[in-house]
Amino acid sequence: MRIAELERNGVRCVDFFEGRTAIVTGGASGIGRAVGGELARRGALVTLADINAPLVEEAAASLARQGYKARPAALDVSDHEAVRKLVNDTVSEHGRLDYMFNNAGIAVFGETQDFSYDDWHRVIDINLYGVVHGIAAAYPVMVKQGSGHIVNTASLAGLVPAAGEISYTASKYAIVGVSDTLRAEGKKYGVKSSVVCPGFIRTPIYETCKLIDLEREKIVRQAPKGMDPVKCARIILRGVERNKAFIVVTFPAKILWYIQRLSPGLARALFGEIIIKAFRGAKSVR
Repeated sequence: MRIAELERNGVRCVDFFEGRTAIVTGGASGIGRAVGGELARRGALVTLADINAPLVEEAAASLARQGYKARPAALDVSDHEAVRKLVNDTVSEHGRLDYMFNNAGIAVFGETQDFSYDDWHRVIDINLYGVVHGIAAAYPVMVKQGSGHIVNTASLAGLVPAAGEISYTASKYAIVGVSDTLRAEGKKYGVKSSVVCPGFIRTPIYETCKLIDLEREKIVRQAPKGMDPVKCARIILRGVERNKAFIVVTFPAKILWYIQRLSPGLARALFGEIIIKAFRGAKSVR
């Protein structure tokens, strides 16, 4: 029987995440906001962290108005001292940290030849070092307490090369490797690690990312519709409950990952063609 059915029958069931303490970076919108919302609804004590202070405050306030335990934190994940402080403050307040969702990320879309050094550095500083800073702050705490779970958001682009987004792909491939290594090392300390690799999800990324020589309106129009973020969040949390090493979200992403392992060339051709076709149709007219 489901938990809801048991509760209707007068049986009190404790949810897997109830009473747990979690930090979710990138928590103001998209996948991060959806994960934070689902955690809060399931009884977790959630800190939503994001560089967009007004938006993350609104996200946390919305949950608080519904009676859930959520608080906002303005955070730039590329600032390792700020990440460390947030983790330490959370532990000081709650006595422990059970989940660290390193989810914050940005993207730059365009051809590699047009990327500046900043287009490389900014994406890697936030996507990869944001994860590194989260691990560096949370992992020692979890080792000391003998438990905890670090969940890092990569992408399908961390499993299958994504043409037209080279710095994003570089950061996401690195996150996959970091997460898998951490999982192997953390096991003896009771610390778990999972990596989330979503396919196309309906997030604001196409509205907020930097585009090089591409027209935003055309990109948004041609981009796949994608999965609802709340559905994505529920799949992610189900994978965390089951302590899955890789949480690949959307059926097409799973198929492409499978093809990548069997025939990398075919996977590159299939995934690359999807993106290149979209970018070709969105090219700016000079």
